[in-house]
Amino acid sequence: MVYAAIDSGSNTFRLLIAEAADSSATKPWNIIHYGHCITRLGEGLHHTGRLSDAGMQRAVDAYRTFAAALRNFDVPPENTLACATAAVREASNGADFITRVEQETGIRIQIIDGNTEANWSLKGACAVLDQQIGSDMLLFDIGGGSTEFIRAQNSIQLDAISRKLGVVKLFEAHLHSDPPSASDYQSVLTATDKHLAIVEQSWPDHRAPKYMVGTAGTVTTLAATALGLSEYDSEKINNYLMSKPAFFSLRDKLLAMTHEQRAAIPSIEAGRADLIIAGLAIIEAMMQRWGYEELIAVDASLLEGIWLKARYS
Repeated sequence: MVYAAIDSGSNTFRLLIAEAADSSATKPWNIIHYGHCITRLGEGLHHTGRLSDAGMQRAVDAYRTFAAALRNFDVPPENTLACATAAVREASNGADFITRVEQETGIRIQIIDGNTEANWSLKGACAVLDQQIGSDMLLFDIGGGSTEFIRAQNSIQLDAISRKLGVVKLFEAHLHSDPPSASDYQSVLTATDKHLAIVEQSWPDHRAPKYMVGTAGTVTTLAATALGLSEYDSEKINNYLMSKPAFFSLRDKLLAMTHEQRAAIPSIEAGRADLIIAGLAIIEAMMQRWGYEELIAVDASLLEGIWLKARYS
């Protein structure tokens, strides 16, 4: 049987069409088709509380492309699960947007809350992470409108918290110079650390796990850049370890560049060259607050978690 998952993020939309693998496979899915595009659906939401007309149009165009792929690969509607996250759940016109998408593309979207997003991201990541890493990890999922923080032991969730800490929001609120000025970047670090303090307070034992594992576009883009990949390869990203010195070296390189220079790097796709700076600050703030000496990257996350939900629900 073929199943499809759609992750409608605040910045990036992704589609996974896969068939269920047999029990002897290393992953529970065999990928048939993958598609993604940057829609920046959450652009301007920080200021207006609404999804912009331009953002909604880009999103509808993406859904039309996805709908064509679903038809092409004969994925029945009952085997398709499309989910929306922070931008749609926070926007005052989010419900109207969902109605429009279904009317124009036939895709029915389910809004998921932050806890569900965190739980499904964990399930997706654990499907490809080394077992040792899953023994005691903090998985974080940086999105355009929010970041999820999940503590897990033996790949089982201990707790999770979602904060309105997204790269689109941080970029729009704090980053006004090109290349980023020291003061602008510091303001992102300061804003991020306030969120991290609340995250830490939510942990009953106030303990940061042994391994810091990052997923989603910011982390996978940094890993691909560090690896010098001209073509993205998820297998090289999964379980990739970046030391703290290597991270700071890459940070300094990217902070010294203009938007145009960052956009010219093959591993940084169009629409991410500005947002990557806010993502750097989130990771740096986590390393500094919780004393992490390395970052572990994983490609699989919410999209794969949505697919697992579609497959097994």
